[in-house]
Amino acid sequence: MSDAPANPWRGEASITIANSPRLVRPSFAALVAAEEELGPLLALVGRAAEGQLRLAEIAALFWHCLAHREELTREMVGDAVLEAGLAKATLPLRVLLRQIVQGAG
Repeated sequence: MSDAPANPWRGEASITIANSPRLVRPSFAALVAAEEELGPLLALVGRAAEGQLRLAEIAALFWHCLAHREELTREMVGDAVLEAGLAKATLPLRVLLRQIVQGAG
């Protein structure tokens, strides 16, 4: 299943998982779930700015923000990050982090 194209005005991004583009959408519920696992989101953004974000944190943030993850596993998300490489995975990560800091306004 592939998702609709990402809408950057809504803070959405796309990541390829199992050869299919997947929508990552930083909804309130998704960010609350990510924060429960990863700790305060502003600290996460700070670690990212310092280049201290861990691979597991990137995969977890993507996992929680996936719009549709019914047939996916977290391991598949982590594998997708590795397959894309950190440089390419940083593109959707930056969109999510910008949304966390700036919001939709």
